[in-house]
Amino acid sequence: MPALNRVQLIGYLGRDPEVRFTSTGKKVANFSLAVDRRWRTAEGERKEVTDWFQVAAWGRLGEICSQYLSKGRLVYIEGRLQTQRYEQQGETRYFTRVIADQMQMLDRLPEEEEEVLEEEEPPIE
Repeated sequence: MPALNRVQLIGYLGRDPEVRFTSTGKKVANFSLAVDRRWRTAEGERKEVTDWFQVAAWGRLGEICSQYLSKGRLVYIEGRLQTQRYEQQGETRYFTRVIADQMQMLDRLPEEEEEVLEEEEPPIE
């Protein structure tokens, strides 16, 4: 039977990417991603909940994330879920994170928006 482990998220970075290196020298960028869920109750009341995801981007993608992403940026992340198990004070605990395969920035930095606005103005004749 085939298996599938794929996740797609659009959200805002909760903190700047933190770059680390493994003992073998591989680069990994870790950051948190906030994804909002909104709905209305049966009574018409608006509700909103924020889900937080821990994301790891390895290698070249991690390098790109550390270079271009910062807290508050809107991004699309595609990847897979990975759950790790560890022991703490005699208890088994689990930690699930997203291993990113793709990343796309969905917003522009303020400097980029100014450049686009300048280019869109028609020439005065």
